[in-house]
Amino acid sequence: MSRIAKAPVSIPSGVEIKQDGNSLTVKGTKGQLSHVLNSSVNVVIIDNILQVQWNLEDKKATAQAGTARAILNNMVTGVSSGFEKKLSLIGVGYRAQAKENILSLSLGFSHPVDFLIPAGISIETPTQTEIIVRGTDKQLVGEVSAKIRAYRPPEPYKGKGVRYSDEHVVRKEAKKK
Repeated sequence: MSRIAKAPVSIPSGVEIKQDGNSLTVKGTKGQLSHVLNSSVNVVIIDNILQVQWNLEDKKATAQAGTARAILNNMVTGVSSGFEKKLSLIGVGYRAQAKENILSLSLGFSHPVDFLIPAGISIETPTQTEIIVRGTDKQLVGEVSAKIRAYRPPEPYKGKGVRYSDEHVVRKEAKKK
């Protein structure tokens, strides 16, 4: 049995959940998210606690229950407090600037890289070498951060590139004569 699926999700005040068959909509102060659950999983809401139920004899239903519980927990957290990822640019001349819905990156290429910011995501650049990606959808925040990092991933010799602020890049020793 899934330990993750057994854990209840507590619903904080200010968060409203509507269930319509297999579709769940979570509305909070930061926004609104919706998700369609697998048909083998049911959700029960009792006294601001969300509990996932499934058929114990079906192994696929057990896996889907754990996934559904994790997604619902991320939705509740996202609409109440939101998610954020911090990226840092390391390298001479590497800069970032956010303008309306475009993130302009200067990453050592012959041209600037313009990244179109998707709906539901806000990007801030407190300094020229820091990028903060914020949003309600955890999957979308991670995906946008990974796409920005993919333009110039950190290389192992000098450590130059776009990296997560908590990422540790293992450096290699240079070739010796």
